Amino acid sequence: MTDKLRRILIAEDDDDARTALKLMLKLSRYDVLEALNGREAVDSVMCNRPDLVLMDLSLPVIDGLQATREIRQQPEFQTLPIIFVTGYDSKETMDSIHATGGTNCINKPIEFDDLKKMIEKYLPD
Repeated sequence: MTDKLRRILIAEDDDDARTALKLMLKLSRYDVLEALNGREAVDSVMCNRPDLVLMDLSLPVIDGLQATREIRQQPEFQTLPIIFVTGYDSKETMDSIHATGGTNCINKPIEFDDLKKMIEKYLPD
């Protein structure tokens, strides 16, 4: 394992959901950044270069899909893992997530063990 903590950006406008994710990630020894809307998420990725993004689909200012499109326009972020966290699990939603460059998706309510396994898949030691 590296000495440097892996950095994860949580893009989530719901305070309770964001706080729960943040606590879980900190307990799992990740450095956590937070964004309250899609514009903040894009700006944070550009400035802070996280190792992975947990992106809510429904965000204010710009939604998670548009934020992902903007992030993916930058060559250095083509392979950045962006995991969508959403309560929408229709085929159309999944297709939209993949079409914009989303790496994967986990549905709310989140099972933290499942999320941890998914994160470890994209951020192996």
